[in-house]
Amino acid sequence: MVDIRREHTFDAPIAKVWEMFRDPASHVAKFEAMGHTDIEILEEERSDSRLRIVIGRTVTVDLPGFAKKVLKPTNTVVSTDEWSDRGDGTYGGHFSAETKGAPIKVHGTTLVEADGDDRTHYVVTTTIEVKVPLIGGKLADFSKGILDKQMDDEFRLGDEWLNSH
Repeated sequence: MVDIRREHTFDAPIAKVWEMFRDPASHVAKFEAMGHTDIEILEEERSDSRLRIVIGRTVTVDLPGFAKKVLKPTNTVVSTDEWSDRGDGTYGGHFSAETKGAPIKVHGTTLVEADGDDRTHYVVTTTIEVKVPLIGGKLADFSKGILDKQMDDEFRLGDEWLNSH
């Protein structure tokens, strides 16, 4: 099991960041920009104070030799994101991602809080669990590298979304 904590500050007020995370189009645009394909919203529940969205997509990664025995380079990933207004001026929730047919589980929490009037602090904590004997640790480390790149992309794409909307 690998735990990761990543933080980012958006140069936008929290109300604008909340609108981004509550907008299903921002999630789809993010995955499109990351090169994912066959993106489909499978479930969506949205109100002024919450969002629950389940998105399926096809993801292709370059696998190292040791991982090719247990993983395929192209997989279907189904992610579930739940965001809500916490009632204290912050927003957050939890997420999970299931890679169909792979022994890897990803889940975590999100939190956004105001950083003054014009900036928003975003914290993502993620746990990666791999259920493979012998090479599970190596797979978890490999998955951490993919997740770190994805988080860098998510932060950058969030900044781009906020600047263009």
